[in-house]
Amino acid sequence: MKNVVVVGSQWGDEGKGKIVDWLSSESDAVVRFQGGHNAGHTLVVDGVTYKLRLLPSGIVRKNKISIIGNGVVIDPWALIDEIKEIKSKGVDISEKNLIISETANLILPFHRELDEIREDAAGKTKIGTTRRGIGPAYEDKIGRRSIRVIDLASEKFLDSRLENALTHHNLIRKSLGKEIFQKDKIKKDLIKIAPQILKFAQPVWKKIDELKSFKKKILFEGAQGILLDVDHGTYPFVTSSNTVSSSAATGSGCGPNSINYILGITKAYTTRVGAGPFPTELTDDIGEELGKMGNEFGTVTSRKRRCGWLDGVLVRQTIKISGINSIALTKLDVLDQLNEIKICVEYELNGKKIDYFPASALDQLNIKPVYKVFKGWKSSTKGINKFEDLPENAKIYIKEIENFLQIKISSISTSPERKDTILIENPFEI
Repeated sequence: MKNVVVVGSQWGDEGKGKIVDWLSSESDAVVRFQGGHNAGHTLVVDGVTYKLRLLPSGIVRKNKISIIGNGVVIDPWALIDEIKEIKSKGVDISEKNLIISETANLILPFHRELDEIREDAAGKTKIGTTRRGIGPAYEDKIGRRSIRVIDLASEKFLDSRLENALTHHNLIRKSLGKEIFQKDKIKKDLIKIAPQILKFAQPVWKKIDELKSFKKKILFEGAQGILLDVDHGTYPFVTSSNTVSSSAATGSGCGPNSINYILGITKAYTTRVGAGPFPTELTDDIGEELGKMGNEFGTVTSRKRRCGWLDGVLVRQTIKISGINSIALTKLDVLDQLNEIKICVEYELNGKKIDYFPASALDQLNIKPVYKVFKGWKSSTKGINKFEDLPENAKIYIKEIENFLQIKISSISTSPERKDTILIENPFEI
């Protein structure tokens, strides 16, 4: 048995979808363990494109169990819409292949509105939230006033939980001059949708324990990237959950000894969506070219991504924080036509060289990247699936990444197509 966690080693959008899809075909169950419908994967399977937001990547493959863990916050209406959308493409979704944790917390309309109100009022201090209510829902979870999936099973208990939540939210809304939410309207809407959600609800921890006892292969699928982790990311420009690999255990209800291998997905350059520090950002023609060639637009929001050189210091740091065993290098082909390529190998801060990304938000904005420069290969790597067939300068670039990060590269992606992958090491077979 080998259970694998997949996490993004940058600010998300590293191309996890393709890698997760390949690994899901090797696994028996795929578990989503954190985040909400603010992050997504784009999968291309047999020529059909699937854009997933809440559903785990295993859902598009037959005979796989897909699990939404307790660490995920769920907008029930968004989930039902996504299920309908994926079903319309010929995918079977039922209680046999989709399980939702009965203790997962719900995103409700007042969470979405609060998210929008705060972001609109933030002015120049905007975080860049997707306005989907993720942060406010996690706040309610920590504040112990959240509505959980299992609460939908009792109208009386649901009424009590809504009363508690709205006491808090309506006070905020009144102070902002906003109309208060009516409990009966929300309760009616939730009762209406409850059967469609509850039919998938189970004790996920119990299901995972059962899968382990039968020696099944489990893939734990992270959303976003480690640099958006609420503790270890570029705070406050982060998401509202822990995106590191250890969250796979807490977000699904299994012990850390259930995790056997951690794969970090790393883009051959760097992107981020929304506000926040970005030491290697390129605001010139090269940055525009990377965005164009890499089709750098968000799966969920369609927002244009900021682009820059690979920040080796940041990735090395996330590897250590998340205990990553190897990385899957993606989007190598996007660099094909560049004359030269750079990797950030250290920073300069107040005239001094440092080898790590500082915690201070002020220092993060003031650091300057120090680069190592490489000659481009000026030829296509698209579709190559053997390392020896790569251009010599591409091999040099890849080997330098390995050496600097002090970690093995287990696969290299040379196009969005699943077949266009140089596979060096299969995490499930180690």
